[in-house]
Amino acid sequence: IDTGSALLSTWRFGMCKGMPWLARDVCCPGSAPGVSCDEWIPHSVTLVSFLPYPEFVSYITISVFYGLICVWCVTSYAPYAAGSGIPEIKTILSGIEIKRYLGFWTLVIKCVGLALSVGSGLSLGKEGPFVHVSSCVGNLVSNLFSKYRYHESKKREMLSASCAAGVAVAFGAPIGGVLFSLEEASYYFPHKTMWRAFFCAVVAALVLKSIDPSGSGSLVMFKVDYNHPWHWFELIPHALLGVIGGIIGAVFNSLNIRWIRYKRQTAIINYPMTEAVVVTFITALCNYSVPYLKGSATEFLSQIFRECRPGENDGLCEYGSEDLPMNLLIAGIFKFALTIFTFGIKVPAGVFVPSLFVGACSGRLLGMWVKAIYSEYKHSYLFTECAGQPHSTCIIPGVYAIVGAASVLGGVTRMTLSLVVIVFELTG
Repeated sequence: IDTGSALLSTWRFGMCKGMPWLARDVCCPGSAPGVSCDEWIPHSVTLVSFLPYPEFVSYITISVFYGLICVWCVTSYAPYAAGSGIPEIKTILSGIEIKRYLGFWTLVIKCVGLALSVGSGLSLGKEGPFVHVSSCVGNLVSNLFSKYRYHESKKREMLSASCAAGVAVAFGAPIGGVLFSLEEASYYFPHKTMWRAFFCAVVAALVLKSIDPSGSGSLVMFKVDYNHPWHWFELIPHALLGVIGGIIGAVFNSLNIRWIRYKRQTAIINYPMTEAVVVTFITALCNYSVPYLKGSATEFLSQIFRECRPGENDGLCEYGSEDLPMNLLIAGIFKFALTIFTFGIKVPAGVFVPSLFVGACSGRLLGMWVKAIYSEYKHSYLFTECAGQPHSTCIIPGVYAIVGAASVLGGVTRMTLSLVVIVFELTG
């Protein structure tokens, strides 16, 4: 799913010369996004004689095509493959049976649709649906053994372990996966199930590391390396980020529920394919126009979480720029609005990555604001802890981005302990 979604996503921009089955990062190893590469042929070159504005037209057309194929597969073959699947998994683990929800066709369409929906650039994530995918695998494997096939309690233990494995694979977080299954998914979680779930999650993470789809050689999605201690005065802005994250999460949930209720009262609910195509088209237009939305959300998060090196003054580290705060604010607002309308269409969709994106933007903005205050009043009593430290190491906006991402994700999902551990493993 990871490899497929990355390949489909890069096809919106161009193809690898002679090897179109390679994504851009594999075709041009070491080449940064936006930097020209001899082996990579953008659509603006190949289609310039056929289309006006070839880059824009190809980007929009391919994104809409992916969205159309995705929603057609889901509505035609496996309606249960839509959404994240986590609420339904929790329902199944509580003892209620939902026929065909964990079946073979649901698994196939969920995997194919997830690659298409993520590749189309829709404002969604693939991490949440991994829980549904892993539960489908757990259900199919349990049906091979009579001990689990005819014993619902045993099967639910297998599904609890599958949930842990799904989170472990999605985030590279085996411990967070077990805590997620314990805190969020399972209603019955004895000690023996916890150890089995942990073993299952560790094996899943090790297999993922051996395959290494990202080519990084590491399980950590957003590797950061902060060698500087935090300061007591930073508890105030961190607490403020918690308040902001809770408010954003509450507003998002409220608006998303209102939108879904409105759809059910109108004719929109009867045209899922039209709705998905329209949402994909609008999302593609916004992604192409708004800064930081055009590329991969995970790549953006990797950049926004990292620490700026001394003397670095470009991209997200360009603190003297007046455009950077406004661009981050606009990107966060558009991502928030697009996710409200996306989370509910008939495609596989998760809300984890969009929540992290919005929270990271808000956290980075607050971190830049605190850093600007420190630059202006560095001799104030409030900043005495920073005395003797280099200017660039007292306030690190990347840390605020991580805290903001965790706070918004907690506000949207209501996760607590498992969220902290997942973010801890997520960033290394």
